[in-house]
Amino acid sequence: MTITANTKIAALLKEHPESLETIISISPMFNKLRNPVLRKLMAGRTSIGMASKIGGCSVEDFFRKLEPLGFTIDRNTGDKGENVTNEKPDRLKDLTPDKISELDVRPVIEMGGDPLNLILEKIKSLGPGMVLKLLNTFEPIPLILLLKKKHFHSYVEVIADNYVVTYFYQENVQSTELPVSVQGSADWDTILKQYEGRLTTIDVREMEMPRPMLTILGALDSLPTGNALFVYHKRIPIFLLPELADRKFDYRTKEISDSVVHMLIFKV
Repeated sequence: MTITANTKIAALLKEHPESLETIISISPMFNKLRNPVLRKLMAGRTSIGMASKIGGCSVEDFFRKLEPLGFTIDRNTGDKGENVTNEKPDRLKDLTPDKISELDVRPVIEMGGDPLNLILEKIKSLGPGMVLKLLNTFEPIPLILLLKKKHFHSYVEVIADNYVVTYFYQENVQSTELPVSVQGSADWDTILKQYEGRLTTIDVREMEMPRPMLTILGALDSLPTGNALFVYHKRIPIFLLPELADRKFDYRTKEISDSVVHMLIFKV
């Protein structure tokens, strides 16, 4: 297999499953690939060039490690702009305090709360040229995916094991609206009856973020044809909804109480 800077990590793993350990050896940042659910979510989206930014290494580091496994290297094809280390984008350099809107969601998470509404309100209130600086305990992958669809760029700095700073900003895009359409329970009973005897059930209520979204996506990857996924959740997972649309899944929600939501996810 010939690989370039644009080759996806998923393609490497499919061609040579043993390359997982090789990739992990390139940078400690790649240890998260050991999580099979996270690996499924990210590997298909991330190219070697993109991974080099995340890992603070170079595309050449990948090529040097992967070539002994039998991969043929094409150094002349691919986005040369990706062949850089994880350097802070120019847009974020020399930011003055008046251009930074900082939000620390660690206390909310420690109390078992959901910072989603706080984050979205901050995003909506950003003025022209403003940057959101989000302080968190983990890399907010679901949020990054959601905001990317709304033309937001992101840059992640891992300060310590439980201290991650993520910057969100736009380039020449004025709107920060984040419309989310939530399918209610008007035909819940009808849909539920259609999948009687063909339900796969998971409970993510006790999981810490971002595991609920990753677990749901992992379950959908292995969902038998013709089945629906029944999810016990604490809240309507807003970050998940655009991802479901991309994967051609429909859904229905039924709010049982303030802290219990049932969700049906099925193929369109």
